[in-house]
Amino acid sequence: MEQVPSTGRLVQITVTEGYDLKGFKGDTPVTFIRAEFNQVVLGDSAKITVSPEGSAKYNFTSSFEFNPEGGITLDDLAHKPVFLTVTEVLPKEKKQKEEKTLILGQAVVDLLPLLEGQSSFQTTVPLHPVQGSPLETPRSSAKQCSLEVKVLVAEPLLTTAQISGGNLLKVTLEAAYSVPESFIPTGPGQNYMVGLQVPSLGEKDYPILFKNGTLKLGGEREPVPRPKKWPIANILAPGANNIPDAFIVGGPYEEEEGELNHPEDSEFRNQAECIKKRIIWDLESRCYLDPSAVVSFQKRIADCRLWPVEITRVPLVTVPKGKAGKTEKTDEEGQLSFHGVAYVNMVPLLYPGVKRIRGAFHVYPYLDSVVHEKTKCLLSLFRDIGHHLIHNNKIGGINSLLSKQAVSKNLKEDKPVKEKDIDGRPRPGDVQAPSIKSQSSDTPLEGEPPLSHNPEGQQYVEAGTYIVLEIQLDKALVPKRMPEELARRVKEMIPPRPPLTRRTGGAQKAVSDYHTQIKNISRAILDEYYRMFGKQVAKLESDMDSETLEEQKCQLSYELNCSGKYFAFKEQLKHAVVKIVREKYLKTTSFESQEELQTFISELYVFLVDQMHVALNQTMPDDVQGTIATIFTSSEQLRLFAFEAEVNENFEMAAAYYKERLVREPQNLDHWLDYGVFCLLTEDNIKAQECFRKALSLNQSHIHSLLLCGVLAVLLENYEQAEIFFEDATCLEPTNVVAWTLLGLYYEIQNNDIRMEMAFHEASKQLQAQMLQAQVTKQKSAGVVEDVEERGKRESSLGPWGITNGSATAIKVEAPAGPGAALSILDKFLEESSKLQSDSQEPILTTQTWDPSINQKPSNTFIKEIPTKKEACYERTISFVVDASEMHFIFLRLGLIYLEEKEYEKAKKTYMQACKRSPSCLTWLGLGIACYRLEELTEAEDALSEANALNNYNAEVWAYLALVCLKVGRQLEAEQAYKYMIKLKLKDEALLAEIHTLQETVGFGNPSF
Repeated sequence: MEQVPSTGRLVQITVTEGYDLKGFKGDTPVTFIRAEFNQVVLGDSAKITVSPEGSAKYNFTSSFEFNPEGGITLDDLAHKPVFLTVTEVLPKEKKQKEEKTLILGQAVVDLLPLLEGQSSFQTTVPLHPVQGSPLETPRSSAKQCSLEVKVLVAEPLLTTAQISGGNLLKVTLEAAYSVPESFIPTGPGQNYMVGLQVPSLGEKDYPILFKNGTLKLGGEREPVPRPKKWPIANILAPGANNIPDAFIVGGPYEEEEGELNHPEDSEFRNQAECIKKRIIWDLESRCYLDPSAVVSFQKRIADCRLWPVEITRVPLVTVPKGKAGKTEKTDEEGQLSFHGVAYVNMVPLLYPGVKRIRGAFHVYPYLDSVVHEKTKCLLSLFRDIGHHLIHNNKIGGINSLLSKQAVSKNLKEDKPVKEKDIDGRPRPGDVQAPSIKSQSSDTPLEGEPPLSHNPEGQQYVEAGTYIVLEIQLDKALVPKRMPEELARRVKEMIPPRPPLTRRTGGAQKAVSDYHTQIKNISRAILDEYYRMFGKQVAKLESDMDSETLEEQKCQLSYELNCSGKYFAFKEQLKHAVVKIVREKYLKTTSFESQEELQTFISELYVFLVDQMHVALNQTMPDDVQGTIATIFTSSEQLRLFAFEAEVNENFEMAAAYYKERLVREPQNLDHWLDYGVFCLLTEDNIKAQECFRKALSLNQSHIHSLLLCGVLAVLLENYEQAEIFFEDATCLEPTNVVAWTLLGLYYEIQNNDIRMEMAFHEASKQLQAQMLQAQVTKQKSAGVVEDVEERGKRESSLGPWGITNGSATAIKVEAPAGPGAALSILDKFLEESSKLQSDSQEPILTTQTWDPSINQKPSNTFIKEIPTKKEACYERTISFVVDASEMHFIFLRLGLIYLEEKEYEKAKKTYMQACKRSPSCLTWLGLGIACYRLEELTEAEDALSEANALNNYNAEVWAYLALVCLKVGRQLEAEQAYKYMIKLKLKDEALLAEIHTLQETVGFGNPSF
């Protein structure tokens, strides 16, 4: 072999051994292996006899020269495999001059690992039998016959820069469906071809062609998964056509990136892919892109989103030629027909982390003006660039038109190389040859339609033809940040807050907790006693004898046992007793004997009784006479009070409530989120950012905290941080529509159109999936009520972005509302629904989940003329089995309507329901007003006192307390209430005038008289 040039490197292919082989003549045939690459024979092995077990040790090495400057290039290694053909040598018969050989099978070695930076690899490749080969029937071991192959290069073919910056492009053409009816499988043969151009260095393009599609009649769907095939012709063994470990797997239409991926396209595609004609290729073409070609590829996508993929049909006529019997296409019949084009949107390949797009694309007639307008492409691949290939059309698969030089002299050949490789890649002279039609010429070629009219291509549109295409890269053009990196960046910006240290209370804390439980239980028992015997005690007062007390005690004990309250009290006390046992007596293990247990129980009982007496003595009336009773409010109540304060624009009071929640539960991130949203309402962005970041520090995987931090980062123009927050949210919850939408809005602010399109596309895709799932769930639900419940759950799952979780929105409100907040959006809906109901005379069966935090008008003057039908709508709303959202404000609204209509009994009933469900200052105030108007002064005073206890900064509460005190003749209390009302600046002029009138009537109550 000649010495290898310095620019070339040898690629050695060694076949070490074959397994499970057998021949036509017996189980120990004589065989040899022929290695071929790029349609050139690399060499034959020695003749080896197969052992009875079916193995053969060949140890055969062949090689070819890799030379990127000419000859075999990286692109050849990408799309051309090495073929290993196993041939059996039959024994010579008498008077036979030459040995007779029969081909047993063919193996395929994919050289792709060499393009991944490897310098050597070892693999076991299956040996595919040719038709009629004895290898079609496996041996008793039931193993497929195979060859052990090693591939070796002295040094890696790719440099470090090529490995990091290069890429491998794979284009798979599956099929064209719903082709025109004029396509018939009978008659003259037709070559169905599809092609596209891939940009490379400078202005040079690499055309990729797929040839010899198979026209099939409809009747059944193509199977999946099915193997992808090499775009190479004349492969001897049918199984060798299949690319190893490469399959077409299909998938749901909705997950594709093409044009026919909407639900309304499903029916058409199912028909087209089952019963209509189609052309099948199932070919995969590969193309290596060096770093500069990757840059050019990426730039072309950014400059032009749509790439043309052309499709055409060329008559295929075989003509005997010479003694070799070759078949060639006659020049006069090399005509383009049915020239169409599909427009493939390549932009998704610029989305972060996207390496693959697959979809169905409509085929349109090829018209130069339209193609240039959409793709900026001036030349047609088939008509202008590759027309000479059509005139030299031969039977065989075409993969690409890349120019190649002649094969190196050191390659062994058994026949001369043709003018054009059979795989369709022309020689350099072919590419440089002038095109048949000049680019500037307006005269179409003979047999071609005019450039402005394409009646044959129009048949694609009429038939609804589309092609299914897959474009895949080995590495994403735009790397996507890994979730680990995003989490690390978020952690750097917002360190996680360490959990609070666990506090061990000790013996003193255990005893204190026991005292608290005793006090709570004693209050509950006294409340029960007062409920049962309060009136009797009030009548008898000090005249009650011991027998009556004993009888009451028995009745109370009976009631507690029958109602289960006695058992509940014991359960309530159990935890405190257990803490005393563990913390004070240090008993944490089982007792060794029953006597020890009884002794301990006796001792514990004495201690518990003594401590009970201590706790009860602390709660005696004389001891607490001068103290002010405090009303315990839960976190949810504080949130409700804060929201009511927001509605009244009392932001100082609302902030106090939010801060109280944070003091009580500083580790609750929902409290931080609510306070942060409130700060947004008051336009305190710095404070809001602090709140959201503290919430995120408590749980760095909390989606809503991440999104809110991103929103604040945008508002404060910290765009880099905003992108980190939004991307992390989409990584943690890829199905979150809000996260993708906010990411799209961020990219819109940044004028990044491609990523904006990506984010909005993903948001639309996830929203469509959720709507489809909701529709399926709705169809399964058995009735309207279940549907309403499901809708309510979906809305409540929105978290801080929805309103049902109580987050305040940044909507401006006007003035204080008094006992209730007017809802303009709600009024508008009720008016419209009332009109609809009166027109249709049909009842409304469903309820809307209204949001009281939007567009509120808290002025009492807003409801001066309320239609009666509006009142009926509210009544219907509260009568439903399933509650609407924010029922608290529905009750307040209806109660206020009743007060305005002077229906005080109904108002009283409504406010009592509100007080039962969610008591607040406004609910008690409304109840107090209703009772006062009904002249039920005692009940009014009790209700107003409750309202005052919850919020003693409400001027209207003090006003009605002053009225009650004036009515019952308590001068001092009336003056005190009046002074607080004046101090808090009551704004209701009518109510103030009523107080002044009553003061003049009774003659006291105003210290300024």
